[in-house]
Amino acid sequence: MSTDKKPLEKVCLICAKGSLEDVYASLVMANGAVMEGIETKVFFTFFGLDGITKKAMNHLHTATTGNPAMRMPGGLPFPTMLGGLPGVESAVSGMMRKQMDELGMPPVDEFLEMITAGGGEIFACKLAVDMFKLKKEDLSDEVKDIITIGQFYELCDGDRTQIIFT
Repeated sequence: MSTDKKPLEKVCLICAKGSLEDVYASLVMANGAVMEGIETKVFFTFFGLDGITKKAMNHLHTATTGNPAMRMPGGLPFPTMLGGLPGVESAVSGMMRKQMDELGMPPVDEFLEMITAGGGEIFACKLAVDMFKLKKEDLSDEVKDIITIGQFYELCDGDRTQIIFT
């Protein structure tokens, strides 16, 4: 058995959820790959399109209901029932954004610019764009193209390629 390490050459991320934490997970992984010199492609589909839609991308929210990992300050479990109360989701999202700012994490639009400046490519799903009646001009200028999932898979060829669904 060979112990030779074969470095990852390409990473293809699919972002299908539009919550703050899901979009940032995709962006952090994509940026990390770009910084490591790994060819990087990110495909935004369904509600993940909020991460590249000009009107929504810098106003994402944290999911406060149905999130068993949600904690209140101090580490106590966050009761799911609280998440449905008016203003709670906005407050939690604001706290998350504040914590991210304190860590120096850029807003979504800047993150997208960093990824593309480093050679990464951003794509939007044609099916989802059509379904939500969006146009190219509704999307971030960093979006290279609107393509089908089949076209995205064609871009993800190669022996040392990983496809990551977030």
